[in-house]
Amino acid sequence: MSNSAQTSASSRINSLLDENSFVEVGAYVTARNTDFNMTGKDTPADGVVTGYGTIDGCLVYVFSQDAAVLGGSMGEMHAKKISNIYSMAMKMGAPVIGLVDCAGLRLQEATDALHGFGELYYNQTMASGVIPQIYGVFGTCGGGMAVSAAMADFTFMEEKKAKLFVNSPNAIDNNYVGKCDTSAAAFQSEKAGVVDFVGGEDEILSQIRSLVSVLPSNNEDDLSYDECTDDLNRVCADLAGCVGDTALALSQISDGGFFFETKAMYAPSMVTGFIRLNGNTVGCVANRSESYDADGEKKAEYEPVLTASGCWKAAEFVKFCDAFNIPVLTLVNVKGYKADMCSERNMARAAAALTYAFADASVPKVTVIIGQAYGTAYLTMASKATGADLVYAWPTAAIGMMDAQSAVKIMYADEIAAADNSVALINEKAAEYQKLQSSAEAAARRGYVDDIIQPEDTRKRVIAALEMLFTKREDRPAKKHGTI
Repeated sequence: MSNSAQTSASSRINSLLDENSFVEVGAYVTARNTDFNMTGKDTPADGVVTGYGTIDGCLVYVFSQDAAVLGGSMGEMHAKKISNIYSMAMKMGAPVIGLVDCAGLRLQEATDALHGFGELYYNQTMASGVIPQIYGVFGTCGGGMAVSAAMADFTFMEEKKAKLFVNSPNAIDNNYVGKCDTSAAAFQSEKAGVVDFVGGEDEILSQIRSLVSVLPSNNEDDLSYDECTDDLNRVCADLAGCVGDTALALSQISDGGFFFETKAMYAPSMVTGFIRLNGNTVGCVANRSESYDADGEKKAEYEPVLTASGCWKAAEFVKFCDAFNIPVLTLVNVKGYKADMCSERNMARAAAALTYAFADASVPKVTVIIGQAYGTAYLTMASKATGADLVYAWPTAAIGMMDAQSAVKIMYADEIAAADNSVALINEKAAEYQKLQSSAEAAARRGYVDDIIQPEDTRKRVIAALEMLFTKREDRPAKKHGTI
């Protein structure tokens, strides 16, 4: 394999793809630049192994950068090889997987390398929404390559050795690696939200295989279906106890307990990821107010509110699902928007982005209200008014402008002030308001909820809904694209 022999680049490809399925393309390509005595340097495969193979029998195209050749830096021919892989993948309608270990722009080929980066960006732009793009970062991913990684649909990062940065930590004013390593996997996954999954090299390759298995190959031909061996009418007896940690709820609903969470460490109060229902891939968005570890111990609590980062995260995910015709299931438990100075800088735009993403998506959309659904934050979370095809609610759901006690304190302010027992009056009026305006039944009577379902029946009801919506067609106004 390759003029670069069995380097880490080719070994990663072998570990990722089905055994003996890889076919290399461009193995004999080398750098052709002659400046700065480049003719005397050996550049096997010009520092990147490219080709195609299969994952679980499905065609994928792969490029893997070789840090042993000029640090895996991007030169003219290096870039052309990757662009060629993109061209082939677009013709065949197959995913592109990039295994990154790149020192950045090759200085000896400055303008040629710069043009090569530009061509890569262009190819990624053309491929966006047509074929899935998945990057795994195993070494350095700096400067222009970091932009390329951020343009991918999903980005994985090795937790110890990998570095991802536009500007190195030491180049940032008043910062250095010891103070805040902005290039580390922890920062890029938890703070920046660029990285979807962090782990060891073997873990990442395994997770990429798992992700590819549930994604369509392209935006027209879906080969992601799997045979369902789970009971379609299975009762999820413990689902009501998972209102707080919706990642657990989604795994219970899914065929065989499968749940692939994306960007788990970024904005954890918003859950995004993929499940399977009746063998079909379904994208999921859910509010989360608490999380538990593998031993069942509570590890964190979150306010049941929308944050700016959570909205951006969910909006990006919904747009991906819509582009690749993946149905969206939304679990709602939200009482409003995060109220602090940091969030307020971005909250309106972020909420607008998520509202737009849900409303603009033409794929089947099913929403289940499992807890609170208050105010315009609920509208943002795929309500009936913003385009959900079917909305279900659990009997305990609360749907309205705000919680009942807050509402009556405003509506009956004078009476409460004059009452001898204000607490009793508030409780009495709140119970009345809850029944008339904030209950699941009240919303269902007005047509804003299609049915009230028991928590344990959620799996079978969602499966039935998506089966009914399988042939959904929805016309939209003629336009080039939206601007939100």
